[in-house]
Amino acid sequence: MTHFNKVLTILFILLQTTIFAQMETKLIYVGDPMCSWCYGIAEELEKTITHFEGKLETELVLGGLRPYNTETMSDLKSFLTHHWEEVHAKSGQKFNYSILDDTKMTYDTEPPSRAVLAVRKMDASKEIAFFKMVQKAFYVDNINVHLDESYFPLVEKLGLDAEKFAALFNASELREEIKLDFKRAGDLGVNSFPTIVLQKDNKLNIIARGFATCETMIANIERILD
Repeated sequence: MTHFNKVLTILFILLQTTIFAQMETKLIYVGDPMCSWCYGIAEELEKTITHFEGKLETELVLGGLRPYNTETMSDLKSFLTHHWEEVHAKSGQKFNYSILDDTKMTYDTEPPSRAVLAVRKMDASKEIAFFKMVQKAFYVDNINVHLDESYFPLVEKLGLDAEKFAALFNASELREEIKLDFKRAGDLGVNSFPTIVLQKDNKLNIIARGFATCETMIANIERILD
């Protein structure tokens, strides 16, 4: 086989691999760790994912709710209180409102998104579990999700190395790489969180936009899969 033919063969294989990846049937969850409605849907989504375990892959895309925002928690206290109370009423999820009095911590959602990306790079199988842990840590335990040390108990609970996590979390490369997730959310046409999408036959089907019960999501998915 000539060098030219070898190159053509490699290109053909890469093309086929790309097409297959694009047409793969999977559930795509676009969310943000600091998005209150993403926290609200967390239990329902977990039940949905469990229902399709072994049958349907789930991809998490970090959408970027308010990355690089400079408003403090107290600046947004009235706005966030209203939303959190609404989420609690709809989902039953518990909230600790004390963090809304913080005059220093900003409502910048990039750091917790970057933390989830760091765990994805360490062990992708633990990414969604960590995402959910970050939600509880912020909304119930009111940890400062901008500090690497805030995540150490969480990553260690998942059996991951805290020092390796810190190195990834603080790396300039990861600060750039997280922007690819934000861009992917836009490429998917998602502008509100949470959004659950089923990719099938290279088509994107909206399963849920905003809060939905597991029964609704499962029914929507099964209708498209049939």
